[in-house]
Amino acid sequence: QVQLVESGGGLVQPGASLRLSCLFSEATFSMGWFRQSPGAKREFVAALSGSGTTKYYGDSAKGRFTISRDDDKSMMYLQMNSLRPGDTAVYYCAADRVTVRAGVDQVDFWGQGTQVTVSS
Repeated sequence: QVQLVESGGGLVQPGASLRLSCLFSEATFSMGWFRQSPGAKREFVAALSGSGTTKYYGDSAKGRFTISRDDDKSMMYLQMNSLRPGDTAVYYCAADRVTVRAGVDQVDFWGQGTQVTVSS
């Protein structure tokens, strides 16, 4: 079974950067990132195709976040720049046998989440 472990969250000021990491136990067809704020539904942030060559971003992430994957290190990353208070959320690593973009309810595997707080 797939195991996913996120790290790299923390408290930062607006405009700062963070890089989240996700360690995975085995290769998957598709991987990505979601986030969830208190009282809100889990939201799509970014995803990679199974080959890792195609990248997809939610509207809030475009131009600021970059998703990448290093199979030699079994790691997926989310580089987040120009962070805003609205980015405050628990960020979850996700994996799916087909595509994580099918929707939250269709994702096969989840990490435990890592907290990102953007505040002055």
